[in-house]
Amino acid sequence: MKPGNHTFSVSEFLLLGLSEQQGQQPLLFGIFLSMYLVTLVGNVVIILAIGSDPHLYTPMYFFLANFSLTDLCLSSTTVPRILVNILAHRHTITYAACLSQIYFFLWFIGLDVFLLAVMAYDRLVAICHPLRYTLVMSPRCCILLVVISLILSHSHSLTHTILLAQLSFCADNIIPHFFCELLPLLKLSCSNTYVNQCVLIYWGGALTILIPLLIIISYIRIVAAIVRIPSASGKWKAFSTCGSHLSAVCLFYVSAIGVYFIPSTDDSASKDRIAAVMYAVVTPLLNPFIYSLRNKDMKSALGRLLSRRAL
Repeated sequence: MKPGNHTFSVSEFLLLGLSEQQGQQPLLFGIFLSMYLVTLVGNVVIILAIGSDPHLYTPMYFFLANFSLTDLCLSSTTVPRILVNILAHRHTITYAACLSQIYFFLWFIGLDVFLLAVMAYDRLVAICHPLRYTLVMSPRCCILLVVISLILSHSHSLTHTILLAQLSFCADNIIPHFFCELLPLLKLSCSNTYVNQCVLIYWGGALTILIPLLIIISYIRIVAAIVRIPSASGKWKAFSTCGSHLSAVCLFYVSAIGVYFIPSTDDSASKDRIAAVMYAVVTPLLNPFIYSLRNKDMKSALGRLLSRRAL
């Protein structure tokens, strides 16, 4: 088929899921339902705790609330569809629904990455320039940083989705994944995907190389500033404010590296699915625990929230 032909003969795709064995489907349904409910409750509680406690009306917790909302949306893009497919014993997804899932998944993944960078910048200003912190991280600046993150992540998602919509899909419609993911779809296309690959390298480099590099540079400066703090208690307090964010960054990027940087093997499809579960399902599940269990202010706010609900 000629690259310029934008017609497609595939009206739906078949998602192989995590396992093709029918006996494992009830177990997978129970696991994913439990994980989704914990993700939903955990992130909603974080948002409510921050929104209801005036002590947490600071830039760091404003970004954390947006990060929790993004994680909630990211998990909701994939997991409900998995549950419906297992329950209905039907693993097909329409062409339009597949493109929509890719669009929202890429949007929220990109937003996660940009918010992690913004949160690193917030910690950099707080520790390296404490006297100027309230001036630099003003409410207007915080809102602007979130809006810029939304615009950039939307550009990332929309570009990939529009280019993907130009491709043709012929006889092969089997996606060896549990949701519509960009790379498996590009492999299925019978059109020339050169432009898609170039854009993927461009955005992939920005999200998986440039942003982590900026975060690393931020933490080098943060560590250098913390080392100069004279008191041990001051050093511990500074480190504790960064620990949760650093844990979230490591969790996200270690799982993402498993998808995009580990060389392909004969069993790469199953490894890709496991890695995708890590960054698309497990990471949004664990982030509320990372930020609540390692943060005294969050634990206090959660305690006050739960006590008010109990009255």
